[in-house]
Amino acid sequence: MTDHYDDLETRPAEAREKALLAELPAQIAHAKAAAPGYAKHLAAIDPAAVTSRAELAELPLTRKSDLTSAQALDLPFGGMTTLPPGRLRRIFASPGPIYEGESHGIDHWRTARALFATGFREGDILQNCFSYHFTPAGVMFETGAEALGCAVIPAGTGNTELQARTMADLQPRGYVGTPDFLKLILEKADQLDHDTRSVTLAHVSGGPLLPPLREFYSARGIDVFQSYGTADLGLIAYETEGREGLVLAEGILVEIVRPGTGEPVPEGEVGEVVVTSFDRCSPLIRFATGDLSAILPGRSPCGRTAPRLRGWLGRADQSTKVRGMFVHPGQVAEVLKRHELARGRLVVASRQGIDEVTLQVEAADAAIADAVAETLADVTKLRAAVAVVPPGSLPNDGKVIDDTRKFT
Repeated sequence: MTDHYDDLETRPAEAREKALLAELPAQIAHAKAAAPGYAKHLAAIDPAAVTSRAELAELPLTRKSDLTSAQALDLPFGGMTTLPPGRLRRIFASPGPIYEGESHGIDHWRTARALFATGFREGDILQNCFSYHFTPAGVMFETGAEALGCAVIPAGTGNTELQARTMADLQPRGYVGTPDFLKLILEKADQLDHDTRSVTLAHVSGGPLLPPLREFYSARGIDVFQSYGTADLGLIAYETEGREGLVLAEGILVEIVRPGTGEPVPEGEVGEVVVTSFDRCSPLIRFATGDLSAILPGRSPCGRTAPRLRGWLGRADQSTKVRGMFVHPGQVAEVLKRHELARGRLVVASRQGIDEVTLQVEAADAAIADAVAETLADVTKLRAAVAVVPPGSLPNDGKVIDDTRKFT
């Protein structure tokens, strides 16, 4: 049994970076030429000039809200795919609704290497408990299992009694689904005296794998691995036997940017996960996931050389309403940018029902407070106190707006 899915996972990091950057101009040119929505979105961009991460960072972000708005005007895909609907393999409808297309091919969503890292191999049986109804999660992992040569029980969600009976009858080696649903199946199996000891592997996603849950599975002899992805992009990162963060998938370029902006942050700093895919059908360019994470320094002990994410650390959209007006992370970022400040946090509190707003900024010179407060009022139309704190003192958690008010 080999340790890695293919040689791509262990190639020198510099070779991977060079290959991804070499593909960028052609992918951007393809998106502009074949996807009318991207022709508009990137109208001012010369694809041939985008050959580095710095140049990529100058491109506008694509957000889920952009997809929703575009599709509302131009069904079904808002001009953001390169194939007509009739030439796709499947069309999904995620909440929103947002329509997503899957092209023909093997392992379209790149989940095979995540399942391989979990330990699944050709000839294994997997009970797939991700939803097959409208959304792509079930298909994402089924196509990855198919690429590995595994048989799949398309169990979907719900009906724990039938799930437990099927698991006992068909004796799958592993489970694929959300972190907590397997526990419900196993507990139902215990009630019904069904033997589920064949399940020794599990691959989970779509929710937090909390330590008590991992310990529960470990006590039953089940080794659990997790991955992170989205319905728009497929697999982004996956856990390996190294157990230190999530290794980035091959074939995508990931940036971590300051929430509310497209500006990349230094390695180790928490920010929003932004992904550029090289999918020829759905060429998402700088797609902002809305999720917070950070790049871990160094390499995984498993031998894979791709960068690693710390994992899912929350949501990047921290917009809130203060004194009847919305404040967005991008506005806070603009204030910091005007004063060449690296980090800041807008703290919103309430005292006796009155909103109190304080902008904390990291700076060596406390004398800038008045100037920053004036800029904050100009950008947000809010009067607020400014507290200058020592550099490096604010938590590295990606928060730009911290709303501490209690509404219940």
